Amino acid sequence: MASVARKVLHHSLRCPRIIPSTSLALPASTSFVRYSSSNVPQASNHDKGIEEVDAEGAFPNLMTPDPLMDLHQSEVFPATAKYPYESKVIIRNDPSMFKAYQNVLKEKYNVTQAELDKQVMGRDTIDSSRFLPIDSKTRQQMHQYTMINRRVTRQTGKGKIHRVGYFIVVGNGDGLVGYGQAKHDESSVALEKANFQAYRSMDHVERFEGRTVWTEMEDKMGATRIILRPRPVGFGLRCSPTMHPIFRAAGIKDISAKVWGSRNPMTVMKLLFRMLYAGNAPLGMGDGVGGGGRKLEKGIGMRGKDEIQRERGRKLLNVWRA
Repeated sequence: MASVARKVLHHSLRCPRIIPSTSLALPASTSFVRYSSSNVPQASNHDKGIEEVDAEGAFPNLMTPDPLMDLHQSEVFPATAKYPYESKVIIRNDPSMFKAYQNVLKEKYNVTQAELDKQVMGRDTIDSSRFLPIDSKTRQQMHQYTMINRRVTRQTGKGKIHRVGYFIVVGNGDGLVGYGQAKHDESSVALEKANFQAYRSMDHVERFEGRTVWTEMEDKMGATRIILRPRPVGFGLRCSPTMHPIFRAAGIKDISAKVWGSRNPMTVMKLLFRMLYAGNAPLGMGDGVGGGGRKLEKGIGMRGKDEIQRERGRKLLNVWRA
């Protein structure tokens, strides 16, 4: 160590521009965001604003221990006559870091101790609705349909695992619709998770005159093929019982829908949502890491008049039959 220190000091004397000769100690945590103004030109008002923003959102100091990630106990044992080296013992995860996580839930999200006790016992009963940007009054006014409620079984080497599965459709009846799918050992927990996923997955549906689709559409998933056709005012919903709640939740009032091939309810509903959603992912991007994309994100979905006008750079006119 002494030889290394002599080499560093010798190098600093030869290269004063690289290593200042004032101090070789590690700067304090606040010295990372301070700069010397002796040889730096004065910044403009715009640059000062940027510096203030950078100072407020600076990167965390890794020299400071994190109360959750670096939770541990340590004890230093000095050198003795029998053991001439100083030793240090670090005990991690005792007490458990999950207890510190529960304290964060109590302070930040107002989670009660009863909910935490049930969570520790294996029941995740924390109300997920408090994390949604929709209040309870608005959720009561939304359309909500339980499309599938069934008992699912998973066969393993140790035996069968039985759970309850839900498929929920929610919408405001005015162009906003989504679906959620969840499974759990308890029916109430599965229903809550499916509702939470349905509200989070809600997306906008383009409609012609706020009542029907823009044009005839056809798509295929597996052995299921769906054909959607726009219809005039007062035509109603001529479709299968599986599609009817989805159209009502999306605010589509006049449409004709036909299912060819397999009529599996899960496939029909997922294919219908893929056709109604406009889609936001660029074409040909796959999964983003060189692989194929998800089957539910295939295609471009339904596009409205405004989107086609922006894409073509031309204005579309309505053609009325005499």
